[in-house]
Amino acid sequence: MPAPHYATDQEPCIPVLFLNGRQEYLGWRDVLLHAHLIKDLALPLPPAASAALRLLVAMAARVSGLDAQGDGRMTARQWAQRRRDLLKNPQGFDPGAVHDYFDRYIWDLFHPQRPFLQDPRLATQCTKRAGVNKLVFGRPEGNNLAWLSPHTDTDPQPVPSDQALWHLLIHHYYGAAGQCSVRTVGDRSLGNAKAGPLRSTLSFHPLGRTLYETLLAGVPKPSRLWPDAQDRCPWEEPLPDPDLDNGPDPDAAPPPVSSPGRLLTGRSRHAALLIPAPDGRHVTDAYLTWASQKKLPALDPYLIHHVHADQPVTQRHKPRPADADRALWRDLDALLLAGDEDDRKGKTGKGRKSYTVQRPDAFTTLNDLPADLRAALRVRVYGFDQDDKTLNRTWYTALTPPIWPWMQEHDPAAAERIAECRKAAEEIGEHLDHVSKSAWSQVTSPSGDKAGRPPRRLPPWTHSARTLYWPRAEATFWALLDHPTRAARSAFAADAVHALRAATRPAIAQHFRAAEAIALAVAQLRRHSH
Repeated sequence: MPAPHYATDQEPCIPVLFLNGRQEYLGWRDVLLHAHLIKDLALPLPPAASAALRLLVAMAARVSGLDAQGDGRMTARQWAQRRRDLLKNPQGFDPGAVHDYFDRYIWDLFHPQRPFLQDPRLATQCTKRAGVNKLVFGRPEGNNLAWLSPHTDTDPQPVPSDQALWHLLIHHYYGAAGQCSVRTVGDRSLGNAKAGPLRSTLSFHPLGRTLYETLLAGVPKPSRLWPDAQDRCPWEEPLPDPDLDNGPDPDAAPPPVSSPGRLLTGRSRHAALLIPAPDGRHVTDAYLTWASQKKLPALDPYLIHHVHADQPVTQRHKPRPADADRALWRDLDALLLAGDEDDRKGKTGKGRKSYTVQRPDAFTTLNDLPADLRAALRVRVYGFDQDDKTLNRTWYTALTPPIWPWMQEHDPAAAERIAECRKAAEEIGEHLDHVSKSAWSQVTSPSGDKAGRPPRRLPPWTHSARTLYWPRAEATFWALLDHPTRAARSAFAADAVHALRAATRPAIAQHFRAAEAIALAVAQLRRHSH
């Protein structure tokens, strides 16, 4: 019987949506060959789509020559002109260059020496497999209860190979920190992994009219700051000798991060090895463990970063975390402004510290794109709401309207107005939280020194008021953009008053002092509107 194989460059494993509305599954190779006919990726798992888009951008940089490698590196101006020339080509990527690139490397998910994005040494370095349920996000594993899935560890069901690839990508980019399968390297055994490079982050990608435009718009700009070391994606590394254990040493210092290959595809902290069914159509088990204990510091070009000037250089940039309860419009100004000179206050650690906001690096070159593309450019957002360690809450995606008309480079007044409205909405929202907590405490706490203290847990009034406020604030936000002279703070304060009154209306008949406390809270909100 032939060995199982699954060539990801040819097998239908990446769902895409064509411009004519047809949805189809393609391999990596065909995705690039047809990129000019494809509207967008159609992966149903947002973190897998976020990871796949990074791989595709790296591949696109290679086949288009925008990777700016070698001694003959392009200047920033030459690189921008090269990209504009490519965007004028209605036929997309050069088929010869695409086939030449994919023919050069191994893309087989189950190759004995170089399984795609996996380490075959885990079969001997790990004594225990993780199980297919550990591989697939959303399935219960171990002693965990099956809340949203019918799967159990007593009867683990195989997963189709295309879906196994999606979950493999999620592990590499969003994988958990903490206990994992013990891996023995030399005389050292370790069963603890570090968090993936994108864990708990919100990813922003320029979205063109076709996938071809999306990939070219997303290629990171060249920079002299990147080291001159040879830039390789994991599948571009030299093939290890089958008679020697000479693969990458997970205990050694990793190669320096370079762009775009290592930056977009080479910072995983996890190692995996999929166990296929005999026909290669399904995955029945997997090894999942640590790949590197060494951190690979780099600024991902699709993340908003909070810059803390008072922190050490290596800890100064912190990605904006994903929060499923935070609406996308609250991040718009961070994308539109070239630089935020105003300190923002955010909870970090035990107290409140100031930071400035740095927009994703991929957005700094949008001004170099052709005018028709700039006018149509939107932003695709992928979020995975997680904690720093092991808890996965939810993932989500969103899409902005065309953003170029509001960019600071195009319309500074519009960008500043968006920032003004967002700041006003958040300040009023914070004050709504404060006054609703205080009112709840006044009504429910006994008299004495505890009266008026903010409660430790979120009171029901605050939760309800917050739930009512933010959808109204979003509608107000968009309305304010059409009326640039209207006062933003008073508009959002009116929304907060409405939300507080609606949230506390039943309490007036239930609690003796509720009406007085709510009236005081409403008065404070109105005073805060000026």
